[in-house]
Amino acid sequence: MNQNHFEIGIITKPQGIKGELRVLPTTDDPWRFELLIGEEVLLRREKTAATPQSIKLTAARVQKGMVYIKLDGVNDRNTAETYTGAAIIIPPDLALPLDDDEYYVRDLIGIEAESESGEPLGHISRIIHTSANDIYEIKPSEGKAFLVPAVKEFVQSVDLAQRKIILRLIEGLR
Repeated sequence: MNQNHFEIGIITKPQGIKGELRVLPTTDDPWRFELLIGEEVLLRREKTAATPQSIKLTAARVQKGMVYIKLDGVNDRNTAETYTGAAIIIPPDLALPLDDDEYYVRDLIGIEAESESGEPLGHISRIIHTSANDIYEIKPSEGKAFLVPAVKEFVQSVDLAQRKIILRLIEGLR
């Protein structure tokens, strides 16, 4: 597995007695799991695990914001329990395409932020997902982090190749 892979969910617990698993989606689109039926996904049981396990996703459904999946060969609750806490990871070729002005979270974390006038502001240290829009946490090299809504009014440009984001700051935002 390389760093271009995407985490799309975390298995939280078994669901029922037939091996179904409950997944907390870490993707913007929980319905994307249905597109993965029949595909091999990777499961990383521990953050430090060197080699994730490859396994076929055989079923997926979304209910009340949670995802429920079945994995090939997982047919009982005892086996399902061994996957609790595992991250579900996919390769880039199974990722959903992005629209213009959309970015993968993993590409934005660590990117350097500067003001329209060229003043260094810090880097994006975290992205907070809300129902309205994402919020970027900007961590300066010194001082307190501040939040910037990820909307066109504040985000002037993103250059992934240069690892730079240009922000328009208004009074009181910092």
